[in-house]
Amino acid sequence: MGVKVIPRTARAYIGCALLAAAAVTLPALRPGAATPWRSVLLLAALYALCELPARCRFVGRVFGGPAPLGAGSFFPVLIAAALLLPPAAAALTAVPGAVLGRVEQPPAGVRRAWRAAQLALAVWAAAHAAQLFRCHAVLGLGPDAPDFPYALLPAGAAALALCLTLTALDGGIRATAEQLPPRTAWRGLLGRALAPHAVHGLAGLMMAVLWRSPYGPVAALFVLLPMYISCWVFAQYHRERAAHQATIRALVQAVDIKDRYTRGHSERVGHASVLIARELGIAEPRLEVVRFAGILHDVGKLGVPTRVLRKDGPLTPEERRIIELHPEYGHEMVRGIGFLGEARTAILHHHERMDGSGYPYGLKGHRIPEYARVVAVADAFDAMTSTRSYSRARPVATALAELQRCAGSHFDPRMVDALARALDRHGWQTEVTADETNTPPLPAPRTPPPAPGPEAAPAPEPTAAPEATTATEPTPRREHA
Repeated sequence: MGVKVIPRTARAYIGCALLAAAAVTLPALRPGAATPWRSVLLLAALYALCELPARCRFVGRVFGGPAPLGAGSFFPVLIAAALLLPPAAAALTAVPGAVLGRVEQPPAGVRRAWRAAQLALAVWAAAHAAQLFRCHAVLGLGPDAPDFPYALLPAGAAALALCLTLTALDGGIRATAEQLPPRTAWRGLLGRALAPHAVHGLAGLMMAVLWRSPYGPVAALFVLLPMYISCWVFAQYHRERAAHQATIRALVQAVDIKDRYTRGHSERVGHASVLIARELGIAEPRLEVVRFAGILHDVGKLGVPTRVLRKDGPLTPEERRIIELHPEYGHEMVRGIGFLGEARTAILHHHERMDGSGYPYGLKGHRIPEYARVVAVADAFDAMTSTRSYSRARPVATALAELQRCAGSHFDPRMVDALARALDRHGWQTEVTADETNTPPLPAPRTPPPAPGPEAAPAPEPTAAPEATTATEPTPRREHA
């Protein structure tokens, strides 16, 4: 749930989840229920204590940075509760830790309530799945040894039920909170969750077996050691990811400082690229690479002389050739940044055209990398819908119509259609990308200008803006070396 303002549909969905969670935990609270409160309280306290360090600044400093613990780091405690307790009692163990856990974005109260309901329902389902395989009999008690390998079945069933329930609920909240279509909301969630939950199931089984051994609950605490090691590994990943983001921000800021006419353009192209990629069904882990491609598509402008980028008059043929080198400059700049992956080819080829008239290599059709075709549409769309010193913003509908007119010749029709669907669903906030306070109004042309293309300026002669080429005239290109 990555939105700060939660829509009414999402709040209704959360309310239904809370009612369902209350219904499944109620049997444990009824008078006369044989609830093993000692175990419930111990497991609930253990899970809450495990979640608390994520909110502790001192622990963050020990781990070398913020956010060392990820959601799900201590699911083995909940799986152990599902194996050891009746379903209603097991569901209760998840509530204190969920309420005390860290929340990344406001509103914190709604998000904590959602997390508590989600985990209670998931643990309740896991406990029911474990009961189907006689978990209490096969785990052993006291001197009785657990029945291996049969004990793996209830643990596996509990982990799978936990995974399926969390995936179903996560997809639902994404569909209602982020207004995603159902197919997109659930895509990829289960595949990414299965392997971690399988590991959690084994750790939870180990903890449950030790809990029911002659050594008692104290022995089960030893299972927490590998959990904290996994948290340390996660902290390393988190710091590496933060370093990646800092690298991207530094590059984008350098481009914005050098080319004042397109300030903010990079971030919007990254956002539009992700909207297109989601509509195309690109897997969630690859969306970050698509975003990087959109954000860094113009990084090669750092290699273009500032006098050319900021020139107010028409470009000479030589200056235009210099401008058209920026994709190659950008590719050279980021070639050694391994985490960018396929984004590097998008930076190199985002000015290619479907009919082969683009640059730098004149690639044609599907020889142009997919990410480059995505970024090309996003780049042209933002260029048309942004007000700059050399062109006024066009309405979104007009920009889409121009993209559709050029689909097949300049742009991949699939990408254009995907952008149209995404904008119909999410809308688009047009912004001013140049400081217009000191810019005089653009005079009305005395003669009708030629039909502008997706990245055209109103003036008939090309200006220093690299996007100011017409859609109907092929741009010069460099041949293969």
